[in-house]
Amino acid sequence: MNNDRIMPRWIPLVGGVLGSTTCGALLYAWSVFIKPLNAEFGWSRADIALAFAIACLIFGLMTYPAGRLSDKYSPRIVVLIGGIILCCGFVMSGFIHTKLQLYLTYGVVAGFGGGLVYLPPIATAPKWWPDRRALATGFAVVGLGLGSFIMAPLATYIIANYGWRMVFISVGIAMGVMAVIAALCLKVPPAGWKPKGWEPPKSANPEHREYRDYTYAETIRTPQFWLLYTAYFCGSFAGLMVIGHIAGHGIDRGLDPMVAAGAASWLAIANATTRILSGLIADRIGIKISFVTFFALQVIAMALLYPSGHLYWALWSVAALIGWNYGAMFTLFPATCLQYYGATAQATNYGLLFTSWGFAGFLGPFVGGWLKDSTGTYSAPFLVGAAVVCISVLIIALTKPPARKHV
Repeated sequence: MNNDRIMPRWIPLVGGVLGSTTCGALLYAWSVFIKPLNAEFGWSRADIALAFAIACLIFGLMTYPAGRLSDKYSPRIVVLIGGIILCCGFVMSGFIHTKLQLYLTYGVVAGFGGGLVYLPPIATAPKWWPDRRALATGFAVVGLGLGSFIMAPLATYIIANYGWRMVFISVGIAMGVMAVIAALCLKVPPAGWKPKGWEPPKSANPEHREYRDYTYAETIRTPQFWLLYTAYFCGSFAGLMVIGHIAGHGIDRGLDPMVAAGAASWLAIANATTRILSGLIADRIGIKISFVTFFALQVIAMALLYPSGHLYWALWSVAALIGWNYGAMFTLFPATCLQYYGATAQATNYGLLFTSWGFAGFLGPFVGGWLKDSTGTYSAPFLVGAAVVCISVLIIALTKPPARKHV
């Protein structure tokens, strides 16, 4: 089937940008709430950070059922329901008075809704762009970095003028609206659809030209899937550890708090930019080469993070490099999953793969803080992060795609 008039294929990209921007605003700007919550309630930073850890865990775990529901029913329905739940959880967080209420409204409810919103666009957009799958994936995830970049200054302004409760209420409503629009942009292309003038690549062997995609049940029986799962966890563990502690590291090394916070901003900018550019790079030089390069650079950047902490320009530069490599994962992992197993069960396959991020989001910042408390500096956490990323480099470099399934 070759009918480009069914739906302009850029529309699912818009849905991906809006959906991931919503999720980025939910997760990556959490640090702006630490100071006002601490001032009003006297809660410790660990108590407040636990809400973020719960949200990351629930968010990551929900992507798996979101993928299965998207494959079975419709990405539009899943994102619409998730957007409503996310909006309700975020708005309710504006009325909390206890830690338990914060953990339930932000951590559980908003995290639950965000997990439903995030996955379906990532699985849907590349189906409309079989000729540029990595690039389409990059557009679908760019908002995670973009959301944090927009949310941090916006929330800071609202807190200064109207209070932290108004951030939850107003931004929660805005996120709900964006999620609904994102849902309306999502639709799976009809069976057999392809862009005008594009033909899928065929094997040179005439006997082996017809292949089919892996089913979900077949996917999870391959060792390659669980190797990817481990690599995803290791890369996310290191990246989320840095995101949770980089400003504190700069302050500990003697930088002004506003200057130290600039490192987090540069990390967010690079995190957003790379999600599209890494897709362009991967489409040109190959996903595996791109993957190994980004992860190898991440090992170097993690090792340089501690010694660069006392110089603002060095810290900002290393933070940007870490954000660049970390953000690239969210383009390259779904693209790799799609390349290995095909598009048929991509939502379910990648939904399960992404749960590794949820576990990393719960453990990474916690382990970083524990090592910092135990050793007195951030040297040990960042070196451990570098060592963990080495595991990802080895896995990606040595893993070969699973055998293709013949029709």
